[in-house]
Amino acid sequence: MNGIVVAVLLSLVSAAGYALAAVIQSRLSGSMRALLARPLWWWAVGLNAAGALAHVGALHYGPLTLVQPLGALTLVAALPLAARRERRRVTRAEWRGALSTLAGLLGLIAVTGPATPGDALSLPEAMAVAAATALLIAALARGRHGLGQATASGVASAAASALTQTLTSSLALRQPGGAALWWQTAVLAVVISAFAAGGLVLSQSAYRVGLAAPLAVVNLANPAAAAVIGVSLLGETFRAGAWGWLIAAVSAALAARGVLLLTLPTTPTGPRPTSAPPQRAEPAAAPAR
Repeated sequence: MNGIVVAVLLSLVSAAGYALAAVIQSRLSGSMRALLARPLWWWAVGLNAAGALAHVGALHYGPLTLVQPLGALTLVAALPLAARRERRRVTRAEWRGALSTLAGLLGLIAVTGPATPGDALSLPEAMAVAAATALLIAALARGRHGLGQATASGVASAAASALTQTLTSSLALRQPGGAALWWQTAVLAVVISAFAAGGLVLSQSAYRVGLAAPLAVVNLANPAAAAVIGVSLLGETFRAGAWGWLIAAVSAALAARGVLLLTLPTTPTGPRPTSAPPQRAEPAAAPAR
């Protein structure tokens, strides 16, 4: 099976896992200590882990510039799940947003270059990305209304994905500059785990203000940060030269428009509740004799 096809399929599995986890997380509130005592929280952690494993597999077969944009499907998958939880129908604006997001993603897939398994950052580049990401997360996490935390969560996930490519390449002895020493591989694993855990905690904090807007911001920040890493450090690009870049830009704008539409307040489209029948007056009590 073609590597791109495998990457897309694994990305779909990953998006489904992340979507289910996001819906569960949006139902939870309280301090982390309280959340750790709730079984539902661990279900969300397990679904996030399953999504992460599928994501790692997708990164093995496809380039970062393809796999990360497909993460926006998490928002599309979460749409009907959240509506079902709220016992309402998906609105027309939400469907338009979902279709716009999907159209943009299809455009990005069409111009994405062929998969090049094994592409990875060198160890100095990986450490530089980790340091820059940590500083950026520290600055973003101070944002208000949960959107700063959501942006930081997306950036953390993108950095974890890029470093995961480096780790898997190292384990396969294909790392640029030769095989990494065991301690270098261990350091990468610790940094990846820290970013993954940090992204989970930041997203949980962001979901305190709702699901749609924070999840949309996460799915915008994630591919944007991944694109910067992939193009600037991994040498990834798009097909058709300048036309490919133009199509990618238009597709990205279309996907962003769809994500923004999905952040708008929702109005249920289901049948309006009928007015309650008038209450029958209770018969007056008989006077006491």
